[in-house]
Amino acid sequence: MNSGKPVFVIVERTDGVVKPASFDILHAARQLARKARSRVTAVCLVGTDESEPDFNNLFHFGADAVLSLCHAALSSFNAGSYVQALLPEIESRKPDVLLFSATTHGRELAAALSAKLKAGLATDCVSLDLDSAGGLKIRRPVNAGKAVSTLVFGPTRPQIATLRSNVFRGPGADMSRSGDVETVEVQMKSLPLGPQLQRVVRDAGKQLDISEARIVVAGGLGMQNAENFRLLETLAEVLGAAVGASRPVVDDGWRPYSNQVGQTGRTVSPDLYIACGISGAVQHLAGMSSSKCIVAINKDPYAPIFSVADYGIVGDVLEVVPLLAMEFQKILKGKR
Repeated sequence: MNSGKPVFVIVERTDGVVKPASFDILHAARQLARKARSRVTAVCLVGTDESEPDFNNLFHFGADAVLSLCHAALSSFNAGSYVQALLPEIESRKPDVLLFSATTHGRELAAALSAKLKAGLATDCVSLDLDSAGGLKIRRPVNAGKAVSTLVFGPTRPQIATLRSNVFRGPGADMSRSGDVETVEVQMKSLPLGPQLQRVVRDAGKQLDISEARIVVAGGLGMQNAENFRLLETLAEVLGAAVGASRPVVDDGWRPYSNQVGQTGRTVSPDLYIACGISGAVQHLAGMSSSKCIVAINKDPYAPIFSVADYGIVGDVLEVVPLLAMEFQKILKGKR
């Protein structure tokens, strides 16, 4: 990594609000830039119909500067439009590193830019550093989370990486930080070919995104039916958690796909993961084994989930979960 070359963090926003995962990446970029004596630029893609965003929180979490790219086509995510807006700025400003959230949008955009720029890409990284030659050194889980590989980028620039949510969390906002905002009116030659977004339909309610939640309560076939997931929803409400599910549960239509944790679903790294009635198939373990603390509840003492659990409860999940909800409620009420 060359001294003075910026680190670009591509910021994700929903309804104009910065997603928590982007703050984590700003912290990781700040640590990287400090070692390389470089600067962190937070890049925001903004629709011209939006009200003026408040960028102060980006400075508070580690950005030295904000680059705001504006165009009507950037109001909602479209990889083609985003690539067309980002490419000229990347080619002219020549950042050494591009960092993205390992979210659905982040992975798609990083892959598209990697192909356009003919640059290396490392996905789902859980560690970020520099080697002795200044190349980006990353670690990422492989083989369904059974091993971790270490990679070092070659001389091609920029170096592109997507970072797993909840892994790079920093100490919090530094309210004393500030910086400069540069606004660029993007010139689009034409709208990209392919599907065009007509409207966004969101799930009702205020359910947390499982990939960003700090606590996840997940259920498997041991919950027996869709109605019993209300027990998990109650526990999640007490803990301020998100509700997850195993793939068989989603396949049976008990929970939406957005709840699925696993190799073919969402990867999560919360502070606390409570697995309820989940046997622990290798595909599921690949999506949650990096959780900081894992609690497993299963009536089968030999269930594979116990091999990765920090704490295990052998018992009927339909009896244990309500008791946990009651006890947590008592404890949390006592702290208020």
